[in-house]
Amino acid sequence: MKEVKIILITALTALALTTNAQSADTLKGKKVKTTALEKQADPFKAHMVNDEFQVWLDIDFINKNIIIPGQEIFGELPGYFGAKRDTRKWIISEATVKGKTAKLLIINDYGSEDLTAELRLNSNGTYTLKQLDGSTIKIVVNNKWLKIPKEIVFKRQ
Repeated sequence: MKEVKIILITALTALALTTNAQSADTLKGKKVKTTALEKQADPFKAHMVNDEFQVWLDIDFINKNIIIPGQEIFGELPGYFGAKRDTRKWIISEATVKGKTAKLLIINDYGSEDLTAELRLNSNGTYTLKQLDGSTIKIVVNNKWLKIPKEIVFKRQ
């Protein structure tokens, strides 16, 4: 009985290897077609910057797997808003994508302020973050609070 099992397992393994080898040979020399949608980069998975205010967004609204450096305790998130001159982050806790627009729920890393916002992909390839309701995003610059404008444009990097 034990010999039969060994022979059966060996035969199945050989069959699997042969099938895989044939599949690989079939694909050699052939171009695999990809759709335009597959070629297009995901517009809501990006690192984008605004040089004027020295701020950035790191986002992945599809997989929602962004980890904030130094704040791993929050786990995987849709993204965050950061600044070169301030270590605090504004956390994107929820993101819902419809076409070229994403509705966002953003909170500060203390949890004391929150807002709703919209991130829109513009026809020229830039993005506009519009703060809709709630608190205003602010960062510290030279020991003073700097309010980020209600609408700010980002470039994808």
